[in-house]
Amino acid sequence: MTKKSSNITDNHDFSINKTFWSLFLLGGFQSLAYGGLMILIVPLSFIMWGSDEPYHALEMGILLTALFWLSSIAGIIFGTLIDKYSRKKILFLISIFRGISMTMLGFAAEGKGLETWTYFLIFTCIFAIFAGGSWPSIVSLSNDIVPKDYRSRFFGALGIVMGLFTTLGFFVASWLVQYGFWRLYFWGLGFAIIISGLVFFKHMEEPKRGAQQEELFHVLKDDDTVEYDFKIDREMMKKTMLSRTNIVALIEGISSNILMGSVVIMILPYIQTPPHNFSLVFTSLFLIIFGLTGGLAGQIAFSELSDKVSKNHPIRRIYFIIFSLIVGTLTFVAIFFIPLPHLTVAQGKDVLYMFSLPIIWIWGILFFTSNMISTLFMVNQGPILQEINLPEAQGKVTSWNQLVEGIGWGIGTLIVGILLVITGRNYQLTILVLMILIIPGILLWFLALRWYPEDLKEIK
Repeated sequence: MTKKSSNITDNHDFSINKTFWSLFLLGGFQSLAYGGLMILIVPLSFIMWGSDEPYHALEMGILLTALFWLSSIAGIIFGTLIDKYSRKKILFLISIFRGISMTMLGFAAEGKGLETWTYFLIFTCIFAIFAGGSWPSIVSLSNDIVPKDYRSRFFGALGIVMGLFTTLGFFVASWLVQYGFWRLYFWGLGFAIIISGLVFFKHMEEPKRGAQQEELFHVLKDDDTVEYDFKIDREMMKKTMLSRTNIVALIEGISSNILMGSVVIMILPYIQTPPHNFSLVFTSLFLIIFGLTGGLAGQIAFSELSDKVSKNHPIRRIYFIIFSLIVGTLTFVAIFFIPLPHLTVAQGKDVLYMFSLPIIWIWGILFFTSNMISTLFMVNQGPILQEINLPEAQGKVTSWNQLVEGIGWGIGTLIVGILLVITGRNYQLTILVLMILIIPGILLWFLALRWYPEDLKEIK
C-alpha cells in the first residue's frame, strides 16, 4: 500500500458530463480525425494520383489496414504502461503526437502518385501508433471513476460525442476537399487535437486505481492514505484475464470487426464512383441525417435502458450484444441489395434532387436502423469486460481486445480491396463473403451465456 489522495464521487452526486467534458472534447477531435480519413478515402486517392486516375482500391485498403493494425499492436505496449502509470499523462502524450502527425498530412505533395501515398502512409502510421493507447486509457480511467450503475450511460455519452465529431468530420472534410481546401482540414484538426489535449491535462483529475470496485470502494474512499496496489501473478492471470468470456470477446472481435472494418471502404466507393456518383457533400449530409441520427437515437434509447435492465442481471448485456450483431449485420448487408439510381456527376451534386428520390430514403432508413441497433454492442461490451477483470488489468485486457478488433478491421479493409479487384467491383458478392465471416463471433457469444456467470464469480 502506498499513500495517495482520492477524490471519487458518490453515486448521488456523480455527473458524467461535468466529470468527463474535457475527455469528451479530446476524444471527439480524435474521432473527427478518424472520420475525416475514412470519408476522404476516395478523394484522397484522387489527390494522390490525380483525378484522371481510377480509384486505387488496393492501395487505399492497405492505408486503412496499416491504420487499424498498427494502432492495435501499439495498444499492447500502451496497455502495460496504462496499468502501471498515469492514464492522464499517457492520454496527453498521445494527443501531442496524434496532433502533430495530423498536421503534417496537410503538407503532402499533391498528384505524385506513390510518392504522395508513401508520405501519407508514414504519418498515418505515426498517428495509428499513438492511437493505440487512447481507448485502453479511457476504459481504465473510467473503470475507476464511473459507478457501475452508470457504465452504459458513460459509454453511451462517449459514443454520442464520438459519433457527433466523426460525422462532423465527414461534413467538414467533404466540404473542404470538394472545394479544394483539403490542407486546411488537416492543419486545423492537428492543432485542435493538441489544444484539446492541453485542456484535458489541466482539467482531468485522476482517481485511485480500483476506487469503484465493490470490494475496495469503502476502504479507498474512507482512508486517503490507502491505495490499491495488487500485482497479478501467472495463476491469477489465467483465472481472470484468460477467462472464457474474455477469450470470446477476443475471438469475436476478429470476426465481427472484419465486417465493421469494411463499412467505409465498401460504402464510400460504392456510392461515390460511377455509375452512382454521389458527391462528397451529399454523402456527408446522408451520413449525418441517417447515420448520425441513428447512432444518437441508439445511444439515447439503449444506454440507460441497458443499465436498468442489467443492474441485477448483468448477463442480459450479452443478449443485447447478440441481438445487436445479428440485426445490425442483416440491415447493413441489405443496404447493398437496394438498387441505387445511375447518376451523372451534376445530379450527384444536386442535394435537393437527391433527397427527392424515394430510393434514397429507403436506403437511409436501412442505414439508420443498422447504426441504431449497432450501438447496443458498444454500450454493453465495455461494462461486461470491466466487470470480469481486475482494476490493474483493465488496460491490458482492453488493449488485447483492441488488438484483435484492429486485426479484424485491417483484414476487412484488405479483403474488401482484394475482392473488389478480383470480382470487378462486385459489391454484392463481396458483402456476402464478409457476412459469412461474422457468424463464428455470434455463436461464441451464445456460449458466453453459460460461461459469464462463472467468470464473474471468479472476480468476486
